[in-house]
Amino acid sequence: MTKLTDTQAVILSAAAQRDDHNVLPLPGSLRGGAATKVVETMIAKGFIEEVDADVREGEPVWRETGDGHGTTLVATEAGLAAIGIEPEGKSTAPASAPDTLAEQQATPTTRTPREGTKQAALIAMLRAPGGATIAEIVAATGWQPHTVRGAMAGALKKKLGLEVASEKVEGRGRVYRLPPA
Repeated sequence: MTKLTDTQAVILSAAAQRDDHNVLPLPGSLRGGAATKVVETMIAKGFIEEVDADVREGEPVWRETGDGHGTTLVATEAGLAAIGIEPEGKSTAPASAPDTLAEQQATPTTRTPREGTKQAALIAMLRAPGGATIAEIVAATGWQPHTVRGAMAGALKKKLGLEVASEKVEGRGRVYRLPPA
């Protein structure tokens, strides 16, 4: 799934709920230059597009074109697909894909650590056949013991979704492990 900012997700979700997929009105907290920047970025990414507004029908206007006409903003198929909504008559999402924005946001996103970082070293140590103790990780990374525990609980478990297992090993103490990749 495409990476969206919270603002982009809110805008596309609101548009998806409208019959004409009109993006306007934008969220009330988004005004002025910030609104322009978000809209320009979404147009550049192909999530929304400018189309002629039918002012007689009361369609909201994004900007005046100078010749007496106005344009409005509409979510594209790519924009709807970015929030998990299939285009009309097409089935591109897997059967287990989240249906609503709330389900999508509740689903943890899997991230991958950059190579050569201390976090990558931590993961490599935990994936090694013998695992690693807090003391071994402290020696390898230079972190304090509480930082190591915090990295395992926060970065590895919560952000990366990895299951860190631990067991008490005779003569070595508590050893932490990750399943092999």
